Amino acid sequence: MDETERIATSPSSKGRETSEFLMRIVRTLSHSADFEQREKEKARIDKAYKQSDKKLGELVTAHYEDLTKVTQDFSRMSKCINDSRERITKIREDLSSCKTLLHCKRDELRRLWIEGVEHKAMVALLDQVELIKEVPVKLDNFIISKHYLHATDLLVNAVAKLEKPLAGIDALRDLKAELIARNEQLHETLIEELNKQIYAAVPDQSVSLKRSSSYRRGSNLTKQLSDPECKQTKPTELLKPPEMVDLNKEIKEDLNGNPEENPAHFIAVLVEALFVLRKIPDSAERNKKMKDPLGIKSKIEPELSAIVARTSQQVVDSYAQQGESLSSQNQPRFLLELLENVFHQFRNVARMHKIVLRNLQRIIVSGVPVRNELLYDMNDVWSKIQAVLELVLREYLDVQTSSRQRTPTSFDEPSTDINSYFSKKKPTKSKKHHGKSDKISLFRFDASIHAMSTNSYVDDNMTFDTGNLFHVNLLSEVGLGKHQMVCKPSVNNITAIFMPLEAFIKEVEDAVACQDGTSSLQSFVTEFIQNIFLGQVHATVSSSIAAATKGLQIIISGFDALRHVVDHKTQKDLGVTRPLLTSTVTVDRNIRKLQELMQSLPTYGDQFLNMICNILKEYRDTCNSAYRGIVQIESDEKRVISATWAKDEDISRFLRSLPSWRSLQMSERQDLSKKLCSEEEIRTLNSKEALILISNLSSEAIIPQQEIITDVTQMRTIANVHESLEWFAGRLRQFCELLSARSPNSMNSIELSTREYPPVSDKSLESLKMLVKDFQDLAEICLLLLHLEVRVHCFYFLLPVAKQSNYAGPIDDLDPDSNVLKLNKDLSAMEEMLVQSLQPQKFKYIFESLGFLVSSILMSSIQYLKKINENGIKKMCRNLFAIQQNLTNITMARETDLDHARQYYELLYMNPDDVLSLIVEKGPDYSYSEYVSLFQLYQKSHPHIKPANLDTLLHKLEEVMNKTQNGSST
Repeated sequence: MDETERIATSPSSKGRETSEFLMRIVRTLSHSADFEQREKEKARIDKAYKQSDKKLGELVTAHYEDLTKVTQDFSRMSKCINDSRERITKIREDLSSCKTLLHCKRDELRRLWIEGVEHKAMVALLDQVELIKEVPVKLDNFIISKHYLHATDLLVNAVAKLEKPLAGIDALRDLKAELIARNEQLHETLIEELNKQIYAAVPDQSVSLKRSSSYRRGSNLTKQLSDPECKQTKPTELLKPPEMVDLNKEIKEDLNGNPEENPAHFIAVLVEALFVLRKIPDSAERNKKMKDPLGIKSKIEPELSAIVARTSQQVVDSYAQQGESLSSQNQPRFLLELLENVFHQFRNVARMHKIVLRNLQRIIVSGVPVRNELLYDMNDVWSKIQAVLELVLREYLDVQTSSRQRTPTSFDEPSTDINSYFSKKKPTKSKKHHGKSDKISLFRFDASIHAMSTNSYVDDNMTFDTGNLFHVNLLSEVGLGKHQMVCKPSVNNITAIFMPLEAFIKEVEDAVACQDGTSSLQSFVTEFIQNIFLGQVHATVSSSIAAATKGLQIIISGFDALRHVVDHKTQKDLGVTRPLLTSTVTVDRNIRKLQELMQSLPTYGDQFLNMICNILKEYRDTCNSAYRGIVQIESDEKRVISATWAKDEDISRFLRSLPSWRSLQMSERQDLSKKLCSEEEIRTLNSKEALILISNLSSEAIIPQQEIITDVTQMRTIANVHESLEWFAGRLRQFCELLSARSPNSMNSIELSTREYPPVSDKSLESLKMLVKDFQDLAEICLLLLHLEVRVHCFYFLLPVAKQSNYAGPIDDLDPDSNVLKLNKDLSAMEEMLVQSLQPQKFKYIFESLGFLVSSILMSSIQYLKKINENGIKKMCRNLFAIQQNLTNITMARETDLDHARQYYELLYMNPDDVLSLIVEKGPDYSYSEYVSLFQLYQKSHPHIKPANLDTLLHKLEEVMNKTQNGSST
């Protein structure tokens, strides 16, 4: 029963035949043993039947519409099948009847068939004639719409039909001749269109004028360059590499699109059209049968020159005001603008040529026989580009004029001696220099480019030969008329264009495999810079510095020194508060120009740095000569005292260790927050300085006048030299720091300016640093000399005060000593000169602690006084008061040290015993030796005091001094 139920209800039983299912039920009932079993089986089957019937009813109800549609479709299909059977039966009967009839008229049917074939061929031939007659019109339409591939296919097929199938039709002979002529015309049109695609594409306006907003009338050039008649190319397309051409892809042309939307595809279409015309070899090289004898390769140079001429005219039209000519203006920025536009267009030209060559390669790969020797390659394109650019550079760099002069090429080496440009030379008898051959001049330029003639240039066999390129102007040769110059030709134009030019040359060298690794354009630029530009820069700088240093020599001679310092406007521009020597500013300006050249021409940074070092060496020697001319005593090798001391290592080291000097250095670094030492320590060090000076000078009788600088204008010159060289050394030091940051061995990370300096050799950098140190040392020596010279002047005037004057006269002289008056006048004159030439802190350094020195000199001079009375004491006090007033006016501070000296001399009013009592009461204000000198003068001024009494007084003085010192120590 379970078996029967499984069979009846199982999903798998649905696919079985109904008869098999019934037989299985009968078999099951037959094998049952009793009636009851059969009844149960029957009831089960009946129940299953009812369930199935119910389920079937439900399914019919649920799918009634589908079932109805299926039934109707089945009925319709059944009817169609029956109808088809009937028609097929009828067709069979009709075919059998037709077959019988055809056998009856076989010959007539064959005749009719032959006539039909003949008429069909004639109609086809007439159709071809009609199509051929429409070819000129269709060809014109294709050419107008620039669908050249369709035009070429149409023309080639039409000519082929006229030469073979339609060759015997006399009425088509004129049409055939016309189409053959149109074939040649189409060839010329394709070449012209291909050249237009290569050369007539104008860069995008944003690339053409990147700085047009800052220049006048910049929009005009933008408008011209964005002319809708010219083909526009996006900047991104120019920067990316040429489109890769699939060598196996078939070239197709879309009649519904604009053929010029995709330049690469359009060029591929043009090349394919030339190939269809069988004109590929003639297109790549000369074709003598063409009216225009120039092919693609032959047109490269003229077309590139035309681009230069056209762009030059656009720049001139955009920037030149009405009535003015750019060719007479020294504006290299216009040349830079021109070259940037030309570079951009030349890159586009090279890109287009590469696309043309790739399509030619595609044709060669396809197996079509093409003579490779008639084709060109990218090396030819880049070679022509370099040739045209070299011609342009020769014109704008004025090579024709500049190359006639030759300068020594070794000036940029560190060992170069350029003394010939600065040092004195003996007059020569063989040459006259403007009628002044008998006059000894300080600087001469016999070896400079300005003095060399054309004959000497030829004799020197100059390696940089310009050839005959300037005898024929290529731009005029291609029929463009006179070439418009955008700026005045000049050798210095190279500085504005060097960086973009080098970048473009690098692109050329990357694109072309040069045999020696250097392109012809790079060789030209290198030879021009080394053989012409560097020499002219050197000569120009030498001439400028020669004139400046000659002015410095005039200063040394003492002629109107004020004439050789810069004016107030220049001071303001330089940001300085004190006058600078014109020579120093001139040298600095020339150095700045060379620094700018290092940035503009970084490849030659070492040469320019060597040139800077050589110039600095010469100027350093000139400054040293100027210094010696001031401090040297006439023709003798002996110098003034202050200069000798300033050069003395021990004295110089001691003076540099004093707080006044260290505070001066700190003030220059603007580090004033740190206090070096206390007032007592400063007084002790000042005392030591005074003792050193007194020990070196007071022993002499009188200082000779020739050993001091008597002309205060010379001191002003020294002050100007100090300020100038210190300012100059500071600027050079900044330059060294920037170069050190760019040095290959440097680990510094200094923030540099927008345009960085190129890396330079360590040897040149060290040489520059040593020169900076030399200038700084000379500046410091000048300041030390002024510091010492003022003090030597004090000795010069104050030593005779005690040694030569009488202080024991009977008459009370109301005026100070004449030497004191001379000293005050001298100090005032020096103050008037130096206050205008030195910065306040340096002026303070010169006159600071001068009161202590004066008081020390006058106090130590007491030993030279033979005797003194009350009138003499008053006179000495007047001397001190006069000097004190003068120094107070100079330093704007009361010189208390002079009060100390005046009180010292006032002790002479007292007798020695009163002095000893004062020491016991208040303590000693002076040293033991000073008290001894005081007692000795008192004894000489009072003869009644015997030497034995003096010894007793000195013994008491020693005991009192020891006692007071011991008391103070406890």
